[in-house]
Amino acid sequence: MTVTLADVAARARVSPATVSRVLNGNYPVAASTRERVLRAVDELDYVLNGPASALAAATSDLVGILVNDIADPFFGIMAGAAQTEIGGGDGPRTAAGAPGSADPVRGQGGRSGRAGGEKLAVVCNTGGSPERELTYLTLLQRQRAAAVLITGGALEDPEHIAAMTAKLARLAQAGTRVVLCGRPPLPDGLPAAENDPILAALTFDNRGGARRLTDHLLALGHRRIGYVAGPTGRTTTRHRLEGHRRALAAAGIASGQDRLTVHGPYTRASGYAATLELLRREPLLTAVVAANDTVALGVCAALREQGLRIPDDVSVAGFDDLPFALDVGPALTTVRLPLVEAGARAGRIALGREPAPDGGIATMGATVLPRASTAPPRG
Repeated sequence: MTVTLADVAARARVSPATVSRVLNGNYPVAASTRERVLRAVDELDYVLNGPASALAAATSDLVGILVNDIADPFFGIMAGAAQTEIGGGDGPRTAAGAPGSADPVRGQGGRSGRAGGEKLAVVCNTGGSPERELTYLTLLQRQRAAAVLITGGALEDPEHIAAMTAKLARLAQAGTRVVLCGRPPLPDGLPAAENDPILAALTFDNRGGARRLTDHLLALGHRRIGYVAGPTGRTTTRHRLEGHRRALAAAGIASGQDRLTVHGPYTRASGYAATLELLRREPLLTAVVAANDTVALGVCAALREQGLRIPDDVSVAGFDDLPFALDVGPALTTVRLPLVEAGARAGRIALGREPAPDGGIATMGATVLPRASTAPPRG
């Protein structure tokens, strides 16, 4: 039975005119209403009638890049490197977001002159929201995107994983090339299925990098090490925490780690608050490992406020090697991830200018960079 526009309107509890406005993008619609309509479109697998239906398997010159937070250098670096490959690097041009959109959608494009011709890269900022992630994928599906790049860690929620898998399958069936950048395949840890919609997954060695970072602190003599973790339910958070704890377990320091771990967002404010809590729990702390470099800034601020010197009293380490890590005082010990290389490679694979890795999955290395923020504990 053919699904009609009226069916979508009934499912979304709006008028057919509102559905038409959302799908055509020619009139402002409240963000909550738009998401409800797009969810109904998704659930009913609605396809426009007429010429658009005949083009359902065709693709446009649009490439979508999904990021959690475009203001976070971790995502901005990968998105910028991917855009350079996709658009040819002729410089940024900002395109307006869809009418009624509450989140930034930034387009950057240029004439490539290479295989694949001219493409427009559109950066979609999800704000870490699983609903926004699905909404943007629906919008990109309706625009018949040539490729979709999804960056950063994945949400470890079975319902969201199922919805993402179904959505990516629809994109792939319509000819969209799906590439993950800095994100494990779905579901994490399981072998890819024969009909896996993901063309390539470029993952980071978060576990290995975190383990080697903690090994560095252990080799300096630290034993009371606090850990400021990212938000729960995210693959990046879990993998980095697992690596940290594996290093501690190998050194015979497996007990009491929950007490020395505080979770929070990947923000400076989170690092600040978590450090105060860690010091309350363990006043004799000699080192703190932060979930990323931005969190490490908050850790350093909290320690200084408490009159503690870095690294004389407490050593601090971060993760990612973001541009500011070398310039803070003291320079931050961290783990370098190949963000530029991963983004550029994802862009080339998305355009078919580089083959996908064998088996569809490639793990990109993580390198520990010891700097001035870590030193042996006193006495």
